[in-house]
Amino acid sequence: MSTPLPATIDATETLLAGEDYVADRALATTLFLALSLRRPLFLEGEAGVGKTEIAKVLSRALGRRLVRLQCYEGLDVASAVYEWNYARQMIEIRLAEAAGIQDRDKIGQDVFSPRFLIERPLLQALRADAAGPPVLLIDELDRTDEPFEAYLLEILSDFQITIPEIGTIRAPEPPIVVITSNRTREIHDALKRRCLYHWVAYPDAERELRIIARKVPGADQRLARQVVGFVQELRRMDLFKLPGIAETIDWAEALIQLNVIALDPRTVNDTIGVLLKYQDDIAKVQGSEAAAIINRVQAEMAAGPR
Repeated sequence: MSTPLPATIDATETLLAGEDYVADRALATTLFLALSLRRPLFLEGEAGVGKTEIAKVLSRALGRRLVRLQCYEGLDVASAVYEWNYARQMIEIRLAEAAGIQDRDKIGQDVFSPRFLIERPLLQALRADAAGPPVLLIDELDRTDEPFEAYLLEILSDFQITIPEIGTIRAPEPPIVVITSNRTREIHDALKRRCLYHWVAYPDAERELRIIARKVPGADQRLARQVVGFVQELRRMDLFKLPGIAETIDWAEALIQLNVIALDPRTVNDTIGVLLKYQDDIAKVQGSEAAAIINRVQAEMAAGPR
């Protein structure tokens, strides 16, 4: 059974919190407006900050079907929207010929009917659903080519898709659209204008602690503060890829598995691959730098809140 859309910003925050997503006020406001105005939500930010998770949380919290289009270079209409089932069409043509049907127009109309259509995510998202319009996640749009962006304009403007052999298919109700981008390239203004925009930044220490408390409830509070403090220090460094929230959660879970109760240089050196994914970054942090970061974190914890 589907849940009604939140009626206020506070209700939106509560909806997200119910699925253990700790959002700041600005994100909750933009999401509330996107739902209320039925506009696509465009989320940009570094990898691992929780952009994709928002669509998943909405799907679960609202009781809606999640339709995910994972973007990649070379993505085309056949993979994203629809394609014809050519194998079944050939069998149908052979059967028609064996039955003595010679009318080519009739055969053509038969094989290009909806029953031979293979629906991909974008077309699936326009279909009616008893639980309500689905949540359409267009993930990592920046990985696709610009021509595919242009194709999306018709869908995001009118929520319709034109199939030459069948006609135009319109959504009875617009789906809830969440588009994400890691900003490896700029997305065209024409597409952004159709969306409400929000930049998802790395969380501050207080919010990251709240995230750890929800996502890793088994983490000791002291260890959680050390983990968050260490990650916050890493994000101030000149690294090729800064750790995201996902890596913070993974590291906290890994430390619990190892029965770690407090950070020390050896533990950091042994587990740093959970946080950092590039050898050059790991080399910068391992050893004396890791020890120095731990000392700074412990000093801040001893000093208490400022």
